[in-house]
Amino acid sequence: MYICRTNEYSMFNPAIEYESREVIKKYQETKMQELLQYLQAKSPFYQDMFLREHIDITKIKTLEDLQNIPFTTKEDLQIRNMDFLCVDPSKVVDYMSTSGTLSEPTTFAATANDWKRLAYNEAISFTCADGKPGECYQLMTTLDKRFMAGLAYFEGIKLMGASIIRVGNGIPALQWETIKRLKPDAIICVPSFILRIIKFAEENGIDYKNSSVKKAICIGENLRDENYNLNLLGTRIKEKWDIKLYSTYASTEMGTSFCECGAGKGGHHHPELIICEIIDENGNNVKEGEYGELTISTLGVEGMPLLRFRTGDIACFHYEPCSCGRTTMRISPLKGRKNQMLKVKGTTLYPAAIFDVLDNVEYVDNYLVEATTNEIGTDDVTVSIGCRNANEELIKDLKDRFRARIRIAPNIQFLPIDEINKRNFPEAKRKPIKFFDYRKK
Repeated sequence: MYICRTNEYSMFNPAIEYESREVIKKYQETKMQELLQYLQAKSPFYQDMFLREHIDITKIKTLEDLQNIPFTTKEDLQIRNMDFLCVDPSKVVDYMSTSGTLSEPTTFAATANDWKRLAYNEAISFTCADGKPGECYQLMTTLDKRFMAGLAYFEGIKLMGASIIRVGNGIPALQWETIKRLKPDAIICVPSFILRIIKFAEENGIDYKNSSVKKAICIGENLRDENYNLNLLGTRIKEKWDIKLYSTYASTEMGTSFCECGAGKGGHHHPELIICEIIDENGNNVKEGEYGELTISTLGVEGMPLLRFRTGDIACFHYEPCSCGRTTMRISPLKGRKNQMLKVKGTTLYPAAIFDVLDNVEYVDNYLVEATTNEIGTDDVTVSIGCRNANEELIKDLKDRFRARIRIAPNIQFLPIDEINKRNFPEAKRKPIKFFDYRKK
């Protein structure tokens, strides 16, 4: 880990994040070579790849040279899952898994050192989000079900010198009872859940605007648009509850998070923990500032490190220094996932654009979006809405809103609120599911 610079808030403020791009690049190239040597010595999967592709790792000296190495895919992880393990199983202290949002979950094995790395990642990420020792965070996500993030938040906040209340996901009544009694400074949750607890508070006479909570660390959903303004979901939260909102992006495969600072201009890159590339449909690196698929190589992972792993997430990076003083690149809000791109009536879009419309409609209690293939082989999209006063006028209103925002109107139908809620929150999943893809592959 890089030497940290101490400030008035916390020691978890890495000096590398304030260096020039040239210094950061050279630093990452040294760490990249350490990763390659480790994989060649320890990883059955990458040993096979290097041999099969005739890769001489001594010739991979710069970040640009990474383009001579094939990508690692989600299918590779599923088919050869344990061939990525670089340590004896006796050194594994924890088994985690991906959420399986788009495919079957994949297992990740972590060593004691991996958990120290995860705790460090969260400590510097929460510090980036203006966190400091002595604060209290209420965790509204699960710690069980092999979920990496919940336990990582716990370890990172503890390492930062703050305290945490492990309430778990759901149960608005318990969330408010805990806030009233223990008075946390911040909450950690999926942003759409904030709207749920606000609604519960309004229906039950809870004075949430004068609670102890002053900020929210938001996971799993975009809060901002591509210009870093609050999107419709973020705006709706802010209009209801004037707390500070921090957006984050992470995944189990990365073992690293990108967290906003107070400027709210994208999630900051931690160069000591991960190498990032943005690639186009042909696998070539895009120009700076262009959108493409995020591809990552993990640094400092002992159990199951990854090299040029294609995340499937569409984003871009911005490189101008941030007003917070950090010089590291910043990741944009995700435009979507590569496999989820839709082509509807000649318009290309991602499900997130549909969510953004629905999250700003007061009479929509919940919803789900389904994609199918029609008889001529193109995409059809049906939006199922849960609301208390369903009628034809609302369908017309929704179609008008969609046309105004995304130029096309999907098929719209009403379903019982409870039925949609069960599909949004299946027992086997850790994250709410709003998009169901039934298209022919």
